Amino acid sequence: MPTYQYECLKCKKPFEAFQSMKDNPFRICPKNSCRMKKWGKGRVKRLLGTGAGLIFKGSGFYITDYRSDSYKSAAKKESESSTPKKAEPSKKTESPPKPKK
Repeated sequence: MPTYQYECLKCKKPFEAFQSMKDNPFRICPKNSCRMKKWGKGRVKRLLGTGAGLIFKGSGFYITDYRSDSYKSAAKKESESSTPKKAEPSKKTESPPKPKK
């Protein structure tokens, strides 16, 4: 379950709430999260959170997809030097035509 950030519009104090994504957002500052001495029942607005990092899992992602450019260029040079080069086709020298009898 994600943590949402809210701000009370009455006292201007931010607070966090651990809610399910299916839950409706708070409309009134909850009593247990209120920072005023006496519960003010102020309206709240949900703030934009920083979020969390993405984790890619599965067979469609490879660690090499997110490597630095210097790593990619070094790996490319290494793979080019380790693969054998194809031999160029040799030029056939034509022999002179055989005389007819």
